[in-house]
Amino acid sequence: MSVITEANLDIRLAQTAEEVIQAQRLRYRVFYEGMGAVPDLSIAQTGIDEDKFDEYCDHLLVIDKQRQKDGLNYVVGTYRLLRRSIARLNDGFYSAGEFDLSRLDNYEGEIVELGRSCVDEKYRGKAVMQLLWRGIAQYVMEHKIGLMFGCASFPGTDTSVMASALSFLAHYNAAPSEWAPQALNERFVKMKILKKKQFDTKQALREMPPLIKGYLRVGGVIGNGCVIDHQFNSIDVCMLVETGNVTGRYQRHYLDKNQETAVQVTQ
Repeated sequence: MSVITEANLDIRLAQTAEEVIQAQRLRYRVFYEGMGAVPDLSIAQTGIDEDKFDEYCDHLLVIDKQRQKDGLNYVVGTYRLLRRSIARLNDGFYSAGEFDLSRLDNYEGEIVELGRSCVDEKYRGKAVMQLLWRGIAQYVMEHKIGLMFGCASFPGTDTSVMASALSFLAHYNAAPSEWAPQALNERFVKMKILKKKQFDTKQALREMPPLIKGYLRVGGVIGNGCVIDHQFNSIDVCMLVETGNVTGRYQRHYLDKNQETAVQVTQ
């Protein structure tokens, strides 16, 4: 995909192993140092969040060109992208460790798993998130992707604290049954904790992490059941977004704007 430049920030795919390591270091800072995830010994020793999927995923990076780290431009935001056509040639999807994805076979065309989304604490404003969405939109168009999905997380492991939000999602934002993933039987935790009349919608939205609210704004829906991830100190739902919703609402705002304002684009 092309490079998009906005002021001092670039967004593009990682081009070298060193850039992937920078993204993994950012993930470690955010997930383990910032959000209370529990690293295993090797991760704790290296300060790098890595797993077997990193090797064959695409890594979307937001880079601050005015800062340097180990002689490289500084990575301040990242997303990990895994297309179905690539997953089938390797070890599958990361989300399959938490959700039964078999019904996604009913969804025709290319799909992509989004994961490991994070932004450096000092850059958590609209600019970096908008760049990430612009990068994803470009990636989706380039690879003709019809569906995005992945684990989206609530902080903590106590579902009662997020009862309103989880119940709201289950009642009002369920994915179509013919292609909805379901939490694995041995990890299944029900989301309809409260009945519709038992929770306040405003409270539910207050409990919702910003990333999940962002997915909802572009028509996001969720699979059946959630999963407690004790290592990452989170409650995970399987979030799905048909890309027609993204391109319909955001393509003109993000992609067309790039062309009209002559943003620097390089290969």
